Amino acid sequence: MNGALAPLAVFIGTTPNIGTTTAAFAAAYRIAEESGKPIGYLCLNLKSAKIHRYIGVDEPTITLDKLRPELRSFTLTPEKLRRAAYPVPGQPNLQVLFGNLMRDQAEYFTPEEAEHLLTIAEQAFALIVLDVGAYWDNAATICSIRRASSRILVTTPALSHFQEDGKRWIGQVSPLFGVSPEHYESVIINGPWRNGGYQMKHICKELGTSALGQLKLSEPVFSQLDNGTYAQWLKEDTEGKQTMREPAKLMMLRHGIRGKVNSISVQPWYRKLLAHRNGTSS
Repeated sequence: MNGALAPLAVFIGTTPNIGTTTAAFAAAYRIAEESGKPIGYLCLNLKSAKIHRYIGVDEPTITLDKLRPELRSFTLTPEKLRRAAYPVPGQPNLQVLFGNLMRDQAEYFTPEEAEHLLTIAEQAFALIVLDVGAYWDNAATICSIRRASSRILVTTPALSHFQEDGKRWIGQVSPLFGVSPEHYESVIINGPWRNGGYQMKHICKELGTSALGQLKLSEPVFSQLDNGTYAQWLKEDTEGKQTMREPAKLMMLRHGIRGKVNSISVQPWYRKLLAHRNGTSS
């Protein structure tokens, strides 16, 4: 790395099990694919880590909980973190630190440990995607939300998700830690189980966020997640190749990460779109 600290982009869900990990991993995959740079995906979902299942690693060798000795003693280094992270087959620029599998230890993960991990990650990769799930009662979520330069709120058109859960978390709890709703961008998950409902503009207005993009959860997506072939689907399938592509490009533009060919930073329409969405990092 060149010494500059890498940006942190955190994905947090309003509600459990709506597709936060699905969106976060796809965004990280697209950025690694487009940039050719080392991208880190850190699963900081301390209570419901699932990315290892989604990409076919049923028994991870190294997970977040196994790094606790280094985190407690503040001896984790960028090289140790890179060695602990799993290079995704077919996309080795993307390295995944699998999440905590010892759920009973979630409350014992301290702010100091979380801060140490984030500090080392900033030195180890060109950009880091943090997946914290939908639970706020832990140090990993709070530290990630406060420290990140991009905060992506994942929700659905269901009123109970974006209005009740969303406003409770980012409208009431998040400001207590110095992060107000306008510091978030929204990714809306549209599932196959419902049509119509509230549109992106209505959801963002209700939450006080700006729009980043949408993700359609189709039956093929669920099949890939269940079979542990999500990464392969993102690389090879026609639908998979488009998943989270536009949100990822906007994230790259914001953080000055150039593509391998025809960098999006020179595309005028992306500049205008980013400006329209108030995309300047907070």
